[in-house]
Amino acid sequence: MKVILNDFVRNLGDSGDAVEVADGYARNYLIPKKLAFEANKANIKTYENNLKQKARKLARLQKEAEAQKESLEGVGVLEFIRKAGESGKLFGSVTTADICAVLEEKGYEIDKRKMVQDNPIKSLGQSEVKIKLHPQVTAVIKVEVKAELVEEPPAEEEAGETASETGEAGDYQTSGQDAEEVVEETETPTQTEQ
Repeated sequence: MKVILNDFVRNLGDSGDAVEVADGYARNYLIPKKLAFEANKANIKTYENNLKQKARKLARLQKEAEAQKESLEGVGVLEFIRKAGESGKLFGSVTTADICAVLEEKGYEIDKRKMVQDNPIKSLGQSEVKIKLHPQVTAVIKVEVKAELVEEPPAEEEAGETASETGEAGDYQTSGQDAEEVVEETETPTQTEQ
């Protein structure tokens, strides 16, 4: 029996191939599992129409992806502000979810699984992120990570002067009488030493 395959079948062929198989194999396995259909005139005509519709749909999807690519690449540089060490390494990273959230604020619905990053963004500076919109269309957006400005604490000299001016030396200040009691306790020998 001659059949046309709907999907890849090992040792037979790929989708769209017309192959000759045993009648029992076609009726008991290939056709019930929808891996193939009988190659008669009506089925072949339906299959060709389906291929044309699928080709039109794929062309339309590719055209939409091209338009979305141009729009995304026109967004400009996405800026992120993160805490970083002195060497420029981030405490954490900029994730695909972070990038998607910023794009969503700008009106773009992008699935984070479509983003292709060679390495996670873990340092300050500019980098590129690829977004796979279609098998043949990939957009590239730029991401810049800047360091978060941290307020410097007051210098130690200034902090010491303030404490002495107010008369507060800290939480552990003791009175003179308490200090004498502590000294007496340490100087008296215990009974086991005598």
